[in-house]
Amino acid sequence: MKVGFVSLGCPKNLVDSEVMMGQLVAKGHELTPHPDQADVLVVNTCSFIDPAKKESVDTILEMAEYKRIGRARKLIVAGCLVERYRGDIRQELPEVDALIGTNELDRIVDLCEAMAEGPSGEAAPGNPLEPYLYHDLTPRVLATPHHFAYVKIAEGCDHPCTFCVIPQYRGKFRSRRFESVISEATRLFQQGVREINLIGQDTTCFGEDFGLTDGLAHLLERLAQIDTPHAKWIRFLYAYPNKVTQKLLDTIALHPALVKYIDMPLQHASARVLKRMKRGASGEIFLKLLERIRRTIPGVAVRTSLIAGFPGETAGDFEELCQFVQAARFDNLGVFAYSDEDTSASYALDGKVEGRIIQNRKRRLMAIQRKIARTRNRGLVGAEMPVLVEGLSKETDLLWEARMPTQAPEIDGVTLVNDFEGAEPRPGEIRRLRITEAHDYDVVGTLLASTERVPQSAPAPLIHIAI
Repeated sequence: MKVGFVSLGCPKNLVDSEVMMGQLVAKGHELTPHPDQADVLVVNTCSFIDPAKKESVDTILEMAEYKRIGRARKLIVAGCLVERYRGDIRQELPEVDALIGTNELDRIVDLCEAMAEGPSGEAAPGNPLEPYLYHDLTPRVLATPHHFAYVKIAEGCDHPCTFCVIPQYRGKFRSRRFESVISEATRLFQQGVREINLIGQDTTCFGEDFGLTDGLAHLLERLAQIDTPHAKWIRFLYAYPNKVTQKLLDTIALHPALVKYIDMPLQHASARVLKRMKRGASGEIFLKLLERIRRTIPGVAVRTSLIAGFPGETAGDFEELCQFVQAARFDNLGVFAYSDEDTSASYALDGKVEGRIIQNRKRRLMAIQRKIARTRNRGLVGAEMPVLVEGLSKETDLLWEARMPTQAPEIDGVTLVNDFEGAEPRPGEIRRLRITEAHDYDVVGTLLASTERVPQSAPAPLIHIAI
């Protein structure tokens, strides 16, 4: 049986897709990136905000067309949209043949096999309320390039943020076992992965449910000590600000394998707005934290994300946020327009901000950040940095694409290579680059000669498929 996957949303969702694909391959089924060649199609959805929900529905309808014009007989919808709107999907999207929630991933094989049998096939129902979390022995097919991978170290969230619906369909926070993460990371490095990105709804809570103190710091320390034939990069994403401890910062500063990068969504800077978000703190507190981070980890890059137009955000609150962004000088910043999700606690709050005003505020924040990023990048011209070579540019075959440690995959800017010394670059190499040009978010440079080479027949970690 051939199964085609479309994975939408965040890297956490991508890992779920990789786990489902791994279970199918382990049972002898074939994966295909071509929907017109699939017997069963699976769409793993996102529903975090309105644009994500729209993209999910549009993709479901697009894949449903392959039941009409291709060989696909069944369409399965999985993921966050299922958890939020299971009943609505059944009622309003008759094109969908079966549903899999975020806690039902281990049903994928039975469900696909039942679907492939025809109308009479039916898989035994799972328990959508039983928490699910994969481990190091769970089969997994990587959908990322061979040189980097995501490793989910925890699932769910216990934070009460009023704008967020994730706990409603991902459940309470739960960590993977410490040794399970070490075992998976060791295997990935042995199989050729050069960069591992640790993910979870809140990675800085790792181990708390097991009674560990500074669990993430201890995990990073162990990961940094894994023997590898080549240099390796390890980063973590989604840090909660009040969980960023001095021990964690000291650990990042100490180990070269831990990239000097902190991804810490702050959401806002106005104490009044943060209180309504049920996050607490203030811009002043955040600036002190940023100063401590930068003092402890020289050269660190800090990324954050903000929400524009949260209910009750006044013009004064927004001005405070703008001043904070100018003072904080983030290396990377993303801004979300507030999305009024009907199952979130913020849905009931008063003071809703008009959509046009929200978009204007988002644009102004990004304009401020663009100037900051441009100035920062211009200051890098002439410097030499390590980069992880990604491959030919997606825009043109005349350029190569790479990433500095300060650029996380798929969310930050990139480093473009327009010249190189010595041997032609190979994807997965870590080499030094001299920066020669600066743009708003990207830089351009010359790749320097290197003695490090990726073997001509470097083994791909596990199995890779583009989805």
